[in-house]
Amino acid sequence: MLGVEEVLFLGHPDGTLQPTLALRRDVVRVIRQVRPEAVLCPDPTRRFGAAYINHPDHRAIGEVALDAVYPSARDPLVFPELVEEGLEPHKVVQVFLSNPSEPTCLVDISTTLERKIEALRQHRSQITYDRLREFIPRRAAEVGEPHGLAAAEAFALIRLG
Repeated sequence: MLGVEEVLFLGHPDGTLQPTLALRRDVVRVIRQVRPEAVLCPDPTRRFGAAYINHPDHRAIGEVALDAVYPSARDPLVFPELVEEGLEPHKVVQVFLSNPSEPTCLVDISTTLERKIEALRQHRSQITYDRLREFIPRRAAEVGEPHGLAAAEAFALIRLG
């Protein structure tokens, strides 16, 4: 749907994710394999809002991803067994935190909104199509409106370069 060629599953159980050292090692392994310039992850500090409570899995993986990006993926002394596997340290230069408490980066998604809805529709176990059709455009409009955009998504951008 989005042109992604490979999806890597780490095998940790859904609904009970914890920010463990084992999970961080798994994420560092993937960062060192893929060597991305940027990482996108949930804002782990966002526990709740006026009308929602953030899923504990989202908070846990956000915390793990940040710890994996810095310092673990870039430091050869962290998880030296990965270096022995041939996975050299890698420096991620940008992190985009989704659903942030304090956004610093806005992306115009007006031309990709329908594609986003269709992509999320593939995640059938989590949300209904009717809910997507109602929630996603409304939320994108709320985020974009103060900035003169029909639809936008907000992130907190961390530049590590």
